[in-house]
Amino acid sequence: MIIDRIEAILVDVPTKRPHKLAFATVAEQNYVIVRVFADGAVGVGEAATIGGPRWGEESTEGIKAVIDGYIAPVLVGQDARNLNAVETRVARAVHGNAFARAAVVMAVYDMVARADGVSVAGLLGGAQTPSLELIWTLASGDTDRDIAEGEEMLESRRHRHFKIKIGFGDPERDAAHAVKLAQVFAGRASIRVDLNQAWDEPTARRLLPKLAGAGVALVEQPLPRWNVEGMARLSATNPGIAIMADEGVASSHDALAHARLRAADAFALKVTKSGGYAETRRVAAIAEAAGIGLYGGCMLETGIGTAGYLQLFATFSHLAWACELFGPRLLQHDIVATPLAMRDFAIHLPDGPGIGVAIDPDKLNFYRRDGNRQSRKAG
Repeated sequence: MIIDRIEAILVDVPTKRPHKLAFATVAEQNYVIVRVFADGAVGVGEAATIGGPRWGEESTEGIKAVIDGYIAPVLVGQDARNLNAVETRVARAVHGNAFARAAVVMAVYDMVARADGVSVAGLLGGAQTPSLELIWTLASGDTDRDIAEGEEMLESRRHRHFKIKIGFGDPERDAAHAVKLAQVFAGRASIRVDLNQAWDEPTARRLLPKLAGAGVALVEQPLPRWNVEGMARLSATNPGIAIMADEGVASSHDALAHARLRAADAFALKVTKSGGYAETRRVAAIAEAAGIGLYGGCMLETGIGTAGYLQLFATFSHLAWACELFGPRLLQHDIVATPLAMRDFAIHLPDGPGIGVAIDPDKLNFYRRDGNRQSRKAG
């Protein structure tokens, strides 16, 4: 199965409500949808960015440029079935640019699995669970609105784990916001907070005990990603609340550094953050060897990227902190033909080969950036 063409498409989809983070407020999500072609077979992958370079080093525009100019040329003419060689070849050809690499890798895995009539999970050794508990992020920035949204999610049996986005305002007010939500949902839902690197160490030392006292179970990346030693000190001095590394753990080298210092109680796994399936599995293996819990993260993907993530997450024996693959629910419209099943507080692994979902061509054409955006906005 020889790769003969790789296509990268920029896509923008509005969200149902503003998604407020420490570094940006997202009202439209940006994607690169990748299609890989070989011997009549097609595979799809995706890279999503939240706020573009405001979260990390890559933007969707840059991702597409790297795929078109640097990744596609080294893969065209190569055997898609040699998945190890595909991931190695891409990693050697492009330094950094993990999201661009992962989107192409996801598409190659999807294509090979579809051609063989198996799921990507099957290609990776087999799923160990048919579904995963699903987290919802409360990120409007308004306490009353977040409470109402959380109540709706509980009532509809969609979510019973909530992650609260803070770090965009005064730390004391942010902590009070999280404490209020933890009190309201006490005994009915687990509460976690995500700071996206917004606090310094003294602020975290002062406020984490308040969050722990209110019943917040976990805090995600409270310190800048470079401050691994600070994360270790927080982990050692705040036993009442788990510390999770996200931006700080992208590679197996990052994972090893955190494990050695016991700088985190959990790692957030993201296929795009780690540049593909192989490196994400290495990060998970280090976590499991060190007794560090796993968390299935996301970048607010469409159904394409969500399914690609889910195929991998389902192969792990245990995700101690559940998963956050709710991206399609936040979008005004998904771009897949058949939505992923999300019910009874969980996301369910789809049947069928590859990643288990397919692009709806009409929706893709509507939201692709090189279409008639002005007429779409006017409509």
